[in-house]
Amino acid sequence: MRVRFVNAGSDTAFRVAVGGHRMTVTHSDGFPVVPVPTDALLIGMGERFDVTLTLGDGVFPLLASAEGKKGRGFAVIRTAPGRPPTADVPIPELSRQTLLGTDLSPSDSVRLDRRSTDRRHDLVLGGSMAPYRWTLNGKTFPDTKPLPVVQGERVRLRFVNHTMMFHPMHVHGHTFALARGGTRKDTVILRPMQSVEVDLDADNPGQWATHCHNIYHAETGMMTTLSYQAQE
Repeated sequence: MRVRFVNAGSDTAFRVAVGGHRMTVTHSDGFPVVPVPTDALLIGMGERFDVTLTLGDGVFPLLASAEGKKGRGFAVIRTAPGRPPTADVPIPELSRQTLLGTDLSPSDSVRLDRRSTDRRHDLVLGGSMAPYRWTLNGKTFPDTKPLPVVQGERVRLRFVNHTMMFHPMHVHGHTFALARGGTRKDTVILRPMQSVEVDLDADNPGQWATHCHNIYHAETGMMTTLSYQAQE
């Protein structure tokens, strides 16, 4: 069976597993990856993963556990007669091997071509719970400084998380490759005090939101604009 997981939550990451099974991850944010087996996935807001499962005979729980919270989403996969599991059934796979999108390797067919970087931008993620205010490079949107690019450039974005919070960062209108490993995505998780670099090709002129995919963080300021400029 092939399953596509889409985290459409506003402010919740989910740890996802199927009881009694391992999954093989085949795609991240729509792009093929080198297939890799895992017990569970940690999916940030806005991320998508495709997996395949070789199912046994029976009735099995599919669980999405809210990371750092008490809530859980629950479904049942049925391939044969049997008593369905209860919603509070323990899922050992949730505490075993867990993959993030940054752990994957891209299929050769979707790697960006090798070329030099034309422009670099740092995006420093800041803020706190009290007061509830989240920033990029010390400013809140709409006072954040836009990120200028010119059509045709290869642009490197360096996300630096200076907070103790989890931030899935997303760029509208583009996909990017992780500088380390090359995995193609459009949303990347930054864990507390972590840095991640990504490369994108400026091939879609416009003014594009670049923001944290925790919608409450974006609403209180953690957003800027990837801003195409006229070529000099």
